[in-house]
Amino acid sequence: MSIETEIKTIADITRMHAKRRPQALAMVFEGRETTFAELDRRACQVANGFIEEGLAPQSRIAVLDKNSDNYFEILFGAAKANHVLVAVNWRLAPPEIAYVINDATAEILFVGKDYFDTVEKIRGELVTVKKIIALGEGVTPSIKCIHSAPHPEWESYTDWRDRQSESEPDIANAGSDVVLQMYTSGTTGHPKGAQLTNDNFPSLIPPAVKEMGEWTEGDVSLIAMPVFHIGGTGWGMLGFYVGANNVLLRDVIPSEILRLISERRVTKTFFVPAVLLFLLQTPGVEETDFSSLKLIVYGASPMPLDLLRRSVDRFKCDFAQVYGMTETTGAFTWLPPEDHDLSDSERMLSCGKPFSFAKVRVVDAEGRDMPPGEVGEIVCCSPQNMKGYWNLPEETAATIRGEWLHTGDAGYMDADGYTARGVKRKFFQEERIFGVRRPWRRFGCIRS
Repeated sequence: MSIETEIKTIADITRMHAKRRPQALAMVFEGRETTFAELDRRACQVANGFIEEGLAPQSRIAVLDKNSDNYFEILFGAAKANHVLVAVNWRLAPPEIAYVINDATAEILFVGKDYFDTVEKIRGELVTVKKIIALGEGVTPSIKCIHSAPHPEWESYTDWRDRQSESEPDIANAGSDVVLQMYTSGTTGHPKGAQLTNDNFPSLIPPAVKEMGEWTEGDVSLIAMPVFHIGGTGWGMLGFYVGANNVLLRDVIPSEILRLISERRVTKTFFVPAVLLFLLQTPGVEETDFSSLKLIVYGASPMPLDLLRRSVDRFKCDFAQVYGMTETTGAFTWLPPEDHDLSDSERMLSCGKPFSFAKVRVVDAEGRDMPPGEVGEIVCCSPQNMKGYWNLPEETAATIRGEWLHTGDAGYMDADGYTARGVKRKFFQEERIFGVRRPWRRFGCIRS
């Protein structure tokens, strides 16, 4: 039986791999290795913990912490209990953090030590939170930094988890059930909660893993981008889905990235261009063994051609670009390695063509297709389009019109069907072809 047949919801991912390959490594975090059997068992404990807390189906669970293996245990546990995980952007100011937690109506909040003080300051403002759980201890071996420790008042995550039943919870999950609520940040107004469902991920991942470098269970995937961003959690989902070993990095520390790629024999990863620049500038990059790397996917901002050339020369692996957004569960266009002609600056302005599961158009204010080379708004039709914004029906209606999701991003399509970027700012300032729903942005990236 194929993976596509067995995995219908996010909860099925750990369940299926624990049955097929129980002793295979699911993830590695700061020297701590977790097999798929262990991950599935802990996800069951987390789910049963939520059930013991009396949470109703589709209740919201919030996590305020940097990347860790605990995050994915909570994510898969929430999925098993039919709850919704809200990964809070730890870069936000305390009032914005309070807004997101309250807006999501989160009932349980998991907090890492780095944010104990923040939560203590805003605790009185968190009107829906019934329980706070302190995420456990962890040490980064190479920098000797304890980044989390028990809180004197809040129960520790490991104590809470380990006192729960390991039995598989008997909870039904529907494809339309929300599994993740990820908050998008604009330049004005409050962040909006994009609701991503069980159907969004299985519709996206199977074709993506085939088209995006032929993923297999033998891959080792490095998750370095923040998990509060779709570039972190979404990239992680690809690896867990195929049964790869997922190596987690708590924070973007260039020296740690170099060490992990070499020591853990990483085969695939996703970076933003700024991280590639930092890596090239990090002492020891010349001596690092990159021979295991097969593919680096990049996005989130345009890649200067010179930086791309230097990266290809140093890492000596395939490079590919993606474009997408939180509301589309990540990437919906793809510029594959074979299209990376570093001598063709025009083609490298492109963020590629749609994946097989998506359709892309560039339209004017009335929804009419723009001719090749003419600037308009990028719209996407895909089963990965979000369910809608949490409690924002007007914003949802403005973004999802029929089967098309309006990105608010300006771009154009060339004669060969490649979606192109690099629109001049002068156009943004002088032309108002889509109205003012979103601030003008350059595109060609995944953005939060």
